[in-house]
Amino acid sequence: MQDDRIRHHDRIVLTGAAGLVGQNLVVELGRQGYTQLVAIDKHARNLDVLRALHPDVTAIEADLAEPGPWQDAFAGAACVVQLHAQITGKYPEEFVRNNEQATRRVIDACRVHGVPYLVHISSSVVNSVADDDYTRTKKTQETIVVESGLRHGVLRPTLMFGWFDPKHLGWLARFMEKVPVFPIPGDGRYLRQPLYERDFCRCIVHCMRTQPESAVYDVCGDTPIDYVDIIRTIKRVKGLKTPLVHIPVGLFRGLLRLYALFSRKPPFTADQLDALMAGDRFSGVDTREVFGVEQMPFEDAVRESYCDERYAHVLLER
Repeated sequence: MQDDRIRHHDRIVLTGAAGLVGQNLVVELGRQGYTQLVAIDKHARNLDVLRALHPDVTAIEADLAEPGPWQDAFAGAACVVQLHAQITGKYPEEFVRNNEQATRRVIDACRVHGVPYLVHISSSVVNSVADDDYTRTKKTQETIVVESGLRHGVLRPTLMFGWFDPKHLGWLARFMEKVPVFPIPGDGRYLRQPLYERDFCRCIVHCMRTQPESAVYDVCGDTPIDYVDIIRTIKRVKGLKTPLVHIPVGLFRGLLRLYALFSRKPPFTADQLDALMAGDRFSGVDTREVFGVEQMPFEDAVRESYCDERYAHVLLER
């Protein structure tokens, strides 16, 4: 592989650019001097956040599951980074539409405009024992890319956290600030391998630059840690006094299902609880050896994510 197949003035298209990975990737690409970024997302409010932070980025509001003028933005692109994904939702059709149908549209646009390389952001769940709408459609999404005939690289990250996080650890950190007690399902000893978003974005940029042929990389956080210890770390770095209360898993699941009846976009679902408890342990590449990225220590990354003045205050909608 040779380096620098992408030049700093080349056109780079990011799909799902207003979400957690996209917002962080735009920051990282800007930091590294890339100047022709096209950010596509259907979430109007989160796209407005990106526009306000990065007025030099071309931002396009569009639903990738539908044909439209957004497809013309792929003309002349040197690389597409496919980030869009339905992660949580109440209905199976949401996952099929956004993880499968939208991906087929993006692949078609890449073919029409002769895009030379695609970086696809998959997920560690394709190796998981979990069986839910997210896992099934992410597996299908990756298959669509691999069988597309396009030159591509695939990255499969574990649970991610960082600036702009409206779900996952970001939501839990904000929730802990608001409640008198913080509930933990069971003993909380559920192994996680959280991956800091800024570290992962540097891996993405390396993949863009080197363009490995049909490579698939499992990318894990360097610090395996139990869920309850993640919560304790967040509590410690934010200086919170909120007591942690362990409740039976069955009751916890029932409360999640009850909450989902009244929330259009529940931040944590019963399916995600099952995935949390699935007992997965993922193996990944050495990010320093493969991407030249030495991961930040977990507690330092949590502190930067939720206490840093640059972007910790910026809140996306779920």
